[in-house]
Amino acid sequence: MTTYTITLKNCAFYARHGVLKEESVLGQRFFVDAELDVPVGAALTEDDLSATLHYGHAFGVIEEVVTKTRRALIEALAQDIALALCARFPVIQRAAITVRKPSVPIPGILDYVEVRVEHRP
Repeated sequence: MTTYTITLKNCAFYARHGVLKEESVLGQRFFVDAELDVPVGAALTEDDLSATLHYGHAFGVIEEVVTKTRRALIEALAQDIALALCARFPVIQRAAITVRKPSVPIPGILDYVEVRVEHRP
C-alpha cells in the first residue's frame, strides 16, 4: 500500500516525567516529533481534508499524553504517544515518535537526550 507521511516536528510541552523526585516536582520541557504514515487516497487526489489525518487533532492527542500522564522513562512516554495516536486514528499505518529531554540530570554537557519508538498497528 502506498503511504505518505505527516510530520509534526518539535512539539513543545512542559511536564513532569523522569526518575528523580525533583523532576516530578519541578518539571521541565519535553519536545516531541511524530512521523505518521497514512495511506494515499482522496486527500492527495481530491484535496479532501476528511480523507486524511488532521494534524491539529494529532497534536492534541500528543499534548494530552505528555501533559496528563507521568512516566519515569521517556521510552515509555514515546510508546504511550504512539499507542494513543494509533488508537485515536486507525488510518495510521506507522507512528514513529521521538521524545527529547533537554534538561537531563546527569553530570555532563549535552544538548538533550532523545528516544525514538516506532509502532505499526
